[in-house]
Order: sequence, then C-alpha cells, then structure tokens
Amino acid sequence: MNFSVITTQFWSLVLQGLALGLIYSLVALGYTMVYGVLRLINFANSEVFMLGTFSVLWVEITFLGHPINAKPLQGFELVYTLVIALVGSMIACAVLAVLVELVAYRRLRARGANRLASLISAIGVSIFLLEGMRMYTKSRPASAPRLLEKWSFGEIAGANFRIDTMLAIVSPIIIFVALDQFVNRSRLGKAIRAVSMSEDNAKLMGININRVISMTFLIGGLTTGAAAFLYTTVYENTVFNVGFNMGIAAFTAAVLGGIGNLRGAFYGGLALGMMEQFASAILGSQWKAVTVFVILVLILLFKPNGLFGEAVQQTRT
Repeated sequence: MNFSVITTQFWSLVLQGLALGLIYSLVALGYTMVYGVLRLINFANSEVFMLGTFSVLWVEITFLGHPINAKPLQGFELVYTLVIALVGSMIACAVLAVLVELVAYRRLRARGANRLASLISAIGVSIFLLEGMRMYTKSRPASAPRLLEKWSFGEIAGANFRIDTMLAIVSPIIIFVALDQFVNRSRLGKAIRAVSMSEDNAKLMGININRVISMTFLIGGLTTGAAAFLYTTVYENTVFNVGFNMGIAAFTAAVLGGIGNLRGAFYGGLALGMMEQFASAILGSQWKAVTVFVILVLILLFKPNGLFGEAVQQTRT
C-alpha cells in the first residue's frame, strides 16, 4: 500500500475522480430512470454504452473521414466534429434503448409477465449485443483518432486541468441540471413521475403508459450516449466488453445514491469515481474493479436504499 500518494497527488486524484465519476453518473442516470418507472434493472444499458462508443468511432472515422492518425483539429472544424460525434452517439444509444424496451420489455409487460421474465429477457438482449459486437470486431480493441489536442488550462496543486478532463466534468453537470429541470418542470417529466408513483392511477389520469416508458428509455439512452462520447474522447479506445465494467460501476453508483433517485445517481457516481481513483492510487490499478464490487456489497449489506434513499412507489391496487 502506498499512502504517500494521498499527500503528493491528492488534488490530481480528486480531479480525475470527478471526471470518471461524472461519466459513471451519466450511465447511472440511464439505469435509475428505467428503474424509477418499471422497477427493473435494465442490464442491457451497459451494452447500449458499448455500442455508443463504437458509434463515436464510426462518426469520426467513417462518416466524417478522419483516419486514426489524423492530426488534432482546431477552431470550427473541431467544434463541429465533436458536436456531430456527441449527437450521433446520443441518437444511436437512444434508438437502441427504445428498441430494447420494445423487444425485451413491452410484449412481456402486455402479457402480464412477472419481473423475473423481463429481467431474463433484458439479460438475453445484453448477451446478444455483446456477442454480436464481439464477432463483428473479432474481439479486437478499436482506437479513436486524437481529434482533440490534450492541451492544458494550467496546473494547480499538482492537478492538471486538461481540456478533455474539464469536458468530462462540465458536460455531465450541464446534462444533469437540464435533466433534473426537465423531470421536475416539464409535462412529460411530470408524467414520468406519475407513472413511477402509481401506474394504475396514471392510467386513470389519461397518461399513455407505453409512451412514457419509451420516452424514459430514450432519455436514459441519451445520457448513456453522452457518457460514451466522453469516455471515447478521454480514453481514445473501446472494445466489445467495455460496457461490462462500466455497467457494474454505473449500477453501483445508482445503488450507492439510491436506485430510482436522479440526484442520488448523480452524487453516487461522483462518490464512486473518487473512491476508485484513491483506491487505485493506494492499492494499485489492478484493484480498481475489485473496489467497485466491494462497495456494491457493502451498500447492499448496510444501506440497501442508498445514501439518498430509493425512489418510493405506491402500492398498486
């Protein structure tokens, strides 16, 4: 164990933990949105993230024509490329998330199947997407072109404020604030909360349940797509199983904050990212994944409702 890094690299670890944790938060929002409405964990969300990272590469390399060894872009061309890649990833993940809802959930829900059947269906879709991408890529990792030059705003107390790190910190905060306001103030957001509280009462009020559920999956897909873009921009690579560790970490973040609680998922991701970075620095990077599982087990043992409490749903009549 190397505890000296806490004093020598404290602020650097904090900055990196914030960036990683906020990416976790965006994926965790996808889990918590679906759970808040259906009371089910959408395990296919990890593969939605994985396909989002590949969609970023497709947009940058195939659609916009930037090869792997392309030089960093500048000015309007850089902004245009990043925006197109972000929008492309968000759209791809949103469409895939809605398709998962239609294939894995809707028909079973219409037939009155229990939650276990829906859970197994979601796991089946997840395995199908994972194995399909494994065969398509032949298990080879893929690299992204460095279109954003990793220049730094400066260094304070050992923390390097690189442009990609700051992008991974600022963007999720903006997305979370916009989503929080949308859920609390918009008509659709109120409908989502109504369905979350009581599906039967929501039907009596004239709310289209299927539409609300599909929109919930779509919103979760949008946040997951944004996370995929940020992950690819920061780490510049992906692989067919990249969604596994990300999915476990995001699920842990959602449980840590309180599954079904938007703000809980956001702050849970922040907390998990910070704990991961410090654990990796002290124990070694090989313990990073172990840290996530240990935190998940401890949460389920001692505070299963999370730090902010699980979203409460009324008993259905």
